[in-house]
Amino acid sequence: MTLAVTDALLGGERVGVRCADGVIAALGPDVAAQAGDEVIDAAGAHLVPPLVNGHTHAAMTLFRGSGGDLPLMPWLEEKIWPVEAKLDEEDVYWGARLACAEMIRSGTTRFWDMYWQPGATARAVEESGIRAAIGAPLFDLHGTPADLREMAERGLEALDGCGPRIAPALAPHAIYTVSEESLRWIGQLSAERGLPVQIHLSETEKEVQDCLAEHRERPAHYLDRLGLLSERTILAHGVWLDPEELALIAERGATVVSNPAANMKLAVGGAFPYPAAKTAGVNIGLGTDGAGSNDSLDLLADLKLFALIQKHAAADPTAIEAGEAWAVATGARAPLLGATPLAPGAPADFLLLRPNDPELGIGELTSDLVYAASGAAVDTTVVAGKALMRDGEIGGLDEIVAEAAERAHRLGL
Repeated sequence: MTLAVTDALLGGERVGVRCADGVIAALGPDVAAQAGDEVIDAAGAHLVPPLVNGHTHAAMTLFRGSGGDLPLMPWLEEKIWPVEAKLDEEDVYWGARLACAEMIRSGTTRFWDMYWQPGATARAVEESGIRAAIGAPLFDLHGTPADLREMAERGLEALDGCGPRIAPALAPHAIYTVSEESLRWIGQLSAERGLPVQIHLSETEKEVQDCLAEHRERPAHYLDRLGLLSERTILAHGVWLDPEELALIAERGATVVSNPAANMKLAVGGAFPYPAAKTAGVNIGLGTDGAGSNDSLDLLADLKLFALIQKHAAADPTAIEAGEAWAVATGARAPLLGATPLAPGAPADFLLLRPNDPELGIGELTSDLVYAASGAAVDTTVVAGKALMRDGEIGGLDEIVAEAAERAHRLGL
């Protein structure tokens, strides 16, 4: 199947796009539809790269609105973990289907996920048409390193044979829920198999204090000593990283994904130090976190928070420019995350944005995207040359919402 988009606006120029075999075959002012193409008339809509959600827990859409006014650890221990113990595969599947629909609707075409029943999430991703890197969360807080290894292998087996839009990952939860022995083993497994690693790090000040008390070093140095800090590593949050840690992370080529909405809602007491991270040369991405702690998966909405909190924390309106913030949201400032350029030969993943929406109708586009727009500005979402949403409509959405609501009710949420 070939898809042709006509009359799109790119950098002030009217262009066409032809997609074949999942990639952009041609892009430019002279590109037109050909016989047999499925055609989308963009009618002057803005053609932009898609967003990359660098950290989430997709099926936690089922937890939206649960325990919304609690600190991080009471929220986890009292509201989240007891219910997660009751999750079955269909719960995760429908929660992830809802998450995929929300992300497609708001312009995200790739996400990095850490959640239970990874095979169910992979099924949801396959059926929705989106892309994802998926890892089962690994804990040995109440088990043994042997239990964790078995859990890791089962998670990878569940993802074996998935299509090209899904990548397996290792996902140790955090340094306070995974033992030193297990973290070292995960680092070795990552190196042997070339698997990316996702882990929460330095989300709260207490996590840093506890790490210093137990290991006499800060979290990033602790991970590095265990062989778990590399170009394959994604560190979610990073609110309390200090300059020496940022320099080490940059040297190792690891990526930090900021999650400003979740951080503010859980009141972790700080902001990811973007200016220092950029100066150090750290790879940086943006994430929503799960819908249990955000509660939205609209990365465009979080992009505004990301930019504003950096300016506010630095007491400097020039701390981050709109173009740089947009690059972070599209994954362009972290090679591991999987940014998609608008260029022939690149994967045919892109968005069409409504040019006459109030938020985009006046002013410079990139500034409007960062400071004014939300996911509601997205008209069409294309992944691998297939339109997953057209005219703001996603097929089967009513059924997805109803099934997810039924699953949440079953869990007592």
